[in-house]
Amino acid sequence: MTIICFCATETSFGQLKPVRYSDGDQALAGLVNTDAGEGAPGVLILPAWMGIDDEATQAAVQLSKEGYITLVADIYGEGNKPTTAAEAGQQAGKYKNDPEAYHRRIRLALEQLVKAGASPRRLAVIGYCFGGTGALEAARAGMEVQGVVSIHGNLGKGNRSDGPIKTKILVLHGAADPHVSPEEIANFRKEVEHAGADWQMIYYAAAKHAFTNPASSDFEPLAAQRSWKHLLIFLQEILK
Repeated sequence: MTIICFCATETSFGQLKPVRYSDGDQALAGLVNTDAGEGAPGVLILPAWMGIDDEATQAAVQLSKEGYITLVADIYGEGNKPTTAAEAGQQAGKYKNDPEAYHRRIRLALEQLVKAGASPRRLAVIGYCFGGTGALEAARAGMEVQGVVSIHGNLGKGNRSDGPIKTKILVLHGAADPHVSPEEIANFRKEVEHAGADWQMIYYAAAKHAFTNPASSDFEPLAAQRSWKHLLIFLQEILK
């Protein structure tokens, strides 16, 4: 399962179709798979900080085979895809510092997912790294989704006050992730517990930050395999 899901192939983009939409004057270009058919549950995938990549597209392809309509969101917009880590940090930083702008881009992508045929009553948001932060933001913003999954995402929300969280949350986290401090984890737990949220957090031993991404030096195959299975179990529970 892991080899099929997480190794990039030449055909991943071929199994996804472009979907164009916009945020005001900014053109956005996501990727969608509708093979599951009209009325199927939908999964929105938020990519890591480099923008749409093999990890996000492979997840979309494999989840479509599990019976979900999938859409990979374009958060940055056409002409803004980073080419270096420094550029990615700048782009992602804009949305981390302006969560309302991030919320708007996520909502626009969810609208496209429903327009593609997904049931509006059976939606989930998953994300990798920067996208994992976005998945949690979807929950914090009260978006009409049944669940969110943060996969090695940052957990903090800055100095904003805690608010209600109604959607179910799954966090898949590398136990050796150097980018998420114990304080950030403790604050996240306080946030979701104060909200009375239905949440789960699974740690993977020895896994560092981008443990699911074969293109990263952090890739940990066993943790990637286990986290994919945990993702499927969660989606099955909330959407089917």
